Amino acid sequence: MNFLRRRLSDSSFVANLPNGYMTDLQRPDSSTSSPVSPAMERRHPQPLAASFSSPGSSLFSSFSSAMKQTSQAPSGLMEPPGPSTPVVQRPRILLVIDDAHTDWAKYFHGKKVNGEIEIRVEQAEFSELNLAAYVTGGCMVDMQVMRNGTKVVRSFKPDFILVRQHAYSMALGEDYRSLVIGLQYGGLPAVNSLYSVYNFCSKPWVFSQLIKIFHSLGPEKFPLVEQTFFPNHKPMLTAPHFPVVVKLGHAHAGMGKIKVENQHDYQDVTSMVAMAKTYATTEAFIDSKYDIRIQKIGSNYKAYMRTSISGNWKANTGSAMLEQVAMTERYRLWVDSCSEMFGGLDICAVKAVHSKDGRDYIIEVMDSSMPLIGEHVEEDKQLMADLVISKMSQLLMPGGTVPSPLRPWAPQTKPAKSPGQAQLGPPLGQPQPRPPTQGGPRPAQSPQPPRSGSPSQQRLSPQGQQPLSPQSGSPQQRSPGSPQLSRASGGSSPNQAPKSSAPLTSQPRPPVQGRSASQQGEEAKKPTSPHPHLNKSQSLTNSLSTSDTSQRGTPSEDEAKAETIRNLRKSFASLFSD
Repeated sequence: MNFLRRRLSDSSFVANLPNGYMTDLQRPDSSTSSPVSPAMERRHPQPLAASFSSPGSSLFSSFSSAMKQTSQAPSGLMEPPGPSTPVVQRPRILLVIDDAHTDWAKYFHGKKVNGEIEIRVEQAEFSELNLAAYVTGGCMVDMQVMRNGTKVVRSFKPDFILVRQHAYSMALGEDYRSLVIGLQYGGLPAVNSLYSVYNFCSKPWVFSQLIKIFHSLGPEKFPLVEQTFFPNHKPMLTAPHFPVVVKLGHAHAGMGKIKVENQHDYQDVTSMVAMAKTYATTEAFIDSKYDIRIQKIGSNYKAYMRTSISGNWKANTGSAMLEQVAMTERYRLWVDSCSEMFGGLDICAVKAVHSKDGRDYIIEVMDSSMPLIGEHVEEDKQLMADLVISKMSQLLMPGGTVPSPLRPWAPQTKPAKSPGQAQLGPPLGQPQPRPPTQGGPRPAQSPQPPRSGSPSQQRLSPQGQQPLSPQSGSPQQRSPGSPQLSRASGGSSPNQAPKSSAPLTSQPRPPVQGRSASQQGEEAKKPTSPHPHLNKSQSLTNSLSTSDTSQRGTPSEDEAKAETIRNLRKSFASLFSD
C-alpha cells in the first residue's frame, strides 16, 4: 500500500492515468475507502452504457435478434393460406336389391350423406347380380340389367345396400344365399343387416326366435300360435286335432300352405312332404275374423286390419278389404320385441290372426323384404329412404371406410363375496384401498371411499411392507392365505356389522380385540412413554396379537381397552413424528 501511495503521489504517474481513474487512495480518507484496487478497476474501464457496445455484447445482441425472430415466427405461420380448390368427395354408391316396379332413384334424388356427399343409386334384382369379395378389397359387384330394351352391364363397389327382395324361396326355385354370403364377406353394411337377411332364409328358424320371445313375455303379452316342426316326413304320423295347416319348406305369399281337414288328407300331404325332401310345420287352423299386420320402419309404426271378401281362408289370397287401425301398446310391444332379433331389425312387420272368439294369435314376422300395403305406400318408401340415409351417415365416414362396431366399455360390477370367503386383495386396475381407521368397526353399508386418517395410518412400517395398524399384526404373524380379521366379533365377515353383547357408550370407538382381559388390564396400568424409542416399532405390532377374537370383557374392561388403544395411538404417532 505504501508503494502505491508513493506512486500516486508522483505527478507524472497520475498525469499519465486516463480520465475517470482517480481512486480513493488519493483522498485523505483512503484508509476507509473501498478495498478495490486500481488493478481491479482497470479491468472494467468503461461505463455500463459502453459495455453493450463491446465485442462481448455481440453475443447478447445476436441472441436478442434470434428471440425476436422466434417470437415473430408463429405470426408468420398464422397467415391465412391462399385460396385452395375444394376437395370433391366421390359419390357413395347405394345398391338397392328390388324388382324394377319401384324406381328407388327418385326417393334418393337430391339427398346427400352428412349433407355433403352425393348418393348414386344402383338398382337390380338378385337374379341380375354377381360379385367377387376380397379380404382387403371389399366387394366388386357385376350387374346386368335390361333398361328400356337395352342390356346394361356395370361393375362397381357398393358402399351400402338396401335389401327389398327375398334371398331364398323354395316355391320359385330361387336361392341367392350365396350372394348374401358374398356381400357379408365384403363387409358391406345394409338395411336390414345381411346377418338378419341370411337368418330369414328359413321360416322355422325365425319362428324359433318367436318362441324365445313367447317364453320371455308369456302367452298373455305375446300370444304365439301353437306349431310343430318336423325335419322330414317320417315323424309326420298324425295330428293331435283337425283341421290343421301344413306348411312345406320356406315360401312366401301363401305358397306351400295346405289346409288339412282329416287324417286321410293328412297322410296324402305327408307323401308330398316326402317328395319335396324338406322340413314341414303343422299348426292348428284358426277360424279368423280378420288379419292384423303391425309394421315398423325405423321409428314409424303402422297397424292394418285385413278382412277377406272372397271367403278364402288365406286372407292374403283373393280379394280382401284393408283398413288402417289404431296403434295400441299391445301391438307396439309385439313389433318392438320382434325387432330385436338377429342383432336388430330396422324394418320388420308382425302378422297375427284375430279369431272369431276374440283371441289373437301371432303367426309370422317379416323383415325388410316385406310388401308394402295400404294407402301410405309412398310414405313408407320415403321413410325407408330416409332410414338408409341416416344409416349411411352413421356408418360411412368421409374416407369411405366403415368403422368397426365396437361397443362402449361399461364397468362390470363385481359380485359380492360370501361371508366365509377371504379377501386376498383388490382386483387389477383398481387402487389399493387404505387401511381402515384404527379401532373402528367396518361399516355394514356399501363400500365408500376411505377417509383420510392420521399420519401414522398413512406411513409404512420400518420394514416397508405394510401400514402399521392395531388391527393387523406384523407381516410375519399373518399367514398369506388367512382372511381379513374381523373388528368387533370373531366370526363377522368384512361386509357385516359387528355384533356386541353390551352397549359401549363411554368410548368413541369400539376397542380392538385379540388380547385377553388380564393382559389388557395390566397394560392399561403401565404408563406410556410420550417418546418411545425407535426400536419399539416392532414391539407395537407384535403386541397386537391376532390369536383370539371371540372373548369380550365387561364395560369397565372395555374402557381400559379404549384407554390402552388411545395411548398406543399416541405412541405410534409420536414414533414417526420426526
